[in-house]
Amino acid sequence: MIHPSTELRFINNEIGYGVFTTEFIPKGTLVWALDKLDRQFSGLEMLELGEPYQQILSRYCYRDNQGHFVLCWDNGRYVNHSFHANCMSTAYDCEIAIRDIQPGEELTDDYGYLNLMEPFRARDEGARRKYVYPNDLVKYHKIWDKKLMSAFKHFSRVQQPLQRVMSPEMWDHCVKVSCGEEPMASIVNIYFDQSVSIEAGVGSANG
Repeated sequence: MIHPSTELRFINNEIGYGVFTTEFIPKGTLVWALDKLDRQFSGLEMLELGEPYQQILSRYCYRDNQGHFVLCWDNGRYVNHSFHANCMSTAYDCEIAIRDIQPGEELTDDYGYLNLMEPFRARDEGARRKYVYPNDLVKYHKIWDKKLMSAFKHFSRVQQPLQRVMSPEMWDHCVKVSCGEEPMASIVNIYFDQSVSIEAGVGSANG
């Protein structure tokens, strides 16, 4: 489930739609959490669905660390890529704001941690990286962990509207990480190694 203080807006014909804030969202806020309406598909299930469902799912799904394709039921599937993302995935079935996000600002993810099937060239944002690769999690997890740890320090100090949809177990882990009672699980834990997969499938993300 996407943060309630967001809305879907059309950007342009090239990008399509994006998710924008309607209110200020402070650093450390959960901006998305896996909930009971999100749907998971194995690679085999993707193949069995056939066209046109494969195209729809390959565009809007991300993959978890088991290689399952996860389809967000709400506007979460429209969050666009940026190399300067203001949101970041965690090992706790949620995403967190890694900096303050101003009203009217677009929520963005770095697709490098979404376990894409194929690399793609992203829009030029003046970043050193130009392409997103399926193994970016392996390359950049230490950098991303530092950003996550900085954000988690604010977790218990801000309002968390998405607490109600998180599992009690995952919520408890996040609170303990925030309070320094347990170490943060690295974002590399959500990596799926395609080379060991025995299932076929098609995967991508909204770009």
